[in-house]
Amino acid sequence: MGNLIAIIPAAGIGKRLEQGINKAFVQIAGVPILVRCLKMLEDTSIIKKAVIAVAPNEVEDAIVMLRKFQKQYFPSILFTVVPGGSERQDSVANALIAISENEGYVAVHDAARPFTGKEVFLRVLKAAEKYGAAVAAVPVKDTIKIAGKTGEVLATPDRRLMYAVQTPQIFDIGLLKKAYANLREHPVKITDDASVVELLGQKVVIAMGCYENIKITTPEDLVFAESFLAAQGDAMNTNNLQMPQFRIGMGFDVHKLERGRRLMLCGIEVPYKKGLLGHSDADVALHALMDALLGGAALGDIGRYFPDTDEHFKGADSVELTKQIAYMLQIEGWRINNVDVTIIAEQPKLAEYIKAMQNSVAQMLKISADCVNIKATTTEKLGFTGRGEGIAATAVASLVK
Repeated sequence: MGNLIAIIPAAGIGKRLEQGINKAFVQIAGVPILVRCLKMLEDTSIIKKAVIAVAPNEVEDAIVMLRKFQKQYFPSILFTVVPGGSERQDSVANALIAISENEGYVAVHDAARPFTGKEVFLRVLKAAEKYGAAVAAVPVKDTIKIAGKTGEVLATPDRRLMYAVQTPQIFDIGLLKKAYANLREHPVKITDDASVVELLGQKVVIAMGCYENIKITTPEDLVFAESFLAAQGDAMNTNNLQMPQFRIGMGFDVHKLERGRRLMLCGIEVPYKKGLLGHSDADVALHALMDALLGGAALGDIGRYFPDTDEHFKGADSVELTKQIAYMLQIEGWRINNVDVTIIAEQPKLAEYIKAMQNSVAQMLKISADCVNIKATTTEKLGFTGRGEGIAATAVASLVK
């Protein structure tokens, strides 16, 4: 049996999954989908090298994440992470550059298919070794209709001839490189790698896949994936936990009001005669929110990451700092469920800015605006906020892992 290398295109955001991040980083039972996929490849015992294509701005973060999980989940697989492209075919083409023609066969496999299994890989590889190109596929169970633009049925193809194509798709490496060279010279948009090879007039054969080999695409697929793992007894074992984690963090901050400063609250500039004094832009609401997010994940406070003794953060935009915290949580596997921020100020009145603040926070955290609550209150002219000397803020954030 020939040498087999895996290419895993994982550069798409996966909008239909509705998680707001690259779906390869979304967790199933405490482990990222991409790691689940690599664990499955490890379990086949026939793949020793994987080239993973992610978005160019995610390369370093992907490497950090994979190193964190490698020893436990895929210790024998040597992995390389390369920048992907805007389309799947661009990602595969970039990954092919990292593979030489004399390395045998290449299996292009979706990161979002972590349940394929060894037997499917063996069947597809055996067919590829005989014909040069083979794909996993299963017979369709439903009757298929071909419809026109207005919905009228144009044809009902014979279901016995119809297959739902999956991955892996396995090819002789030289053949796939030739096919992608041809695609560069005659560019068309394709949806799978077999189509690229078919453009050469090369025969591609079908090997039997399996119906459990789903591609995680929608929120319903995540529910199936969790149930599938539970049935296998493969619950999350990180920190000896058996259930998804739900955490709550709280933050509080205060800044003094002073003339000559801009008043920034939740990333929105509020017109006022005074602004908040601080080492950064002193956005008291975002500072409280960052502490709530970090607290929920047990990662300390903002002083640990953005100390006011560091000149690098002098005048820093708190929106960008908040985005960094949100991305840090993402890499740690946390999903932000909802946030609630209270701004405590006698003046100025903030009611007309609340909606803009809500949308601003939602955008920087990459969550829905209906998961963000911003409210303002006073202390009935009591204390330093009541005297107009400063503004305080509290925040609560809930996280899921």
